[in-house]
Amino acid sequence: MSPLKSRRSSSRIVSGIAVHIAARVMGHAGPGQVAVTRTVRDLAVGTSLTFEPRGFVALKGVPGEWEPFDVAPGRA
Repeated sequence: MSPLKSRRSSSRIVSGIAVHIAARVMGHAGPGQVAVTRTVRDLAVGTSLTFEPRGFVALKGVPGEWEPFDVAPGRA
C-alpha cells in the first residue's frame, strides 16, 4: 500500500485512510458529479438524496473492491 499523504484545507491538514478513499472515489465521478462510498450512502438515510451504484471498482492503494455511488438530489 502506498503511503498516505496529508492534504491542506484552509488552515487545517486532513489525512488518513478516509481522505485517501474519498479522493479515490471522487476520481470516479465525472464533471459536475459527486461520488460517495456505501458508508456515506448509509449515513444519509432519511435525506432526500438518491444514490445510483456505479459498480465495483478497485481503488489505488486501498485493498479490496469498492462500490461508489453517484449522488443526485432526491424528490421530496
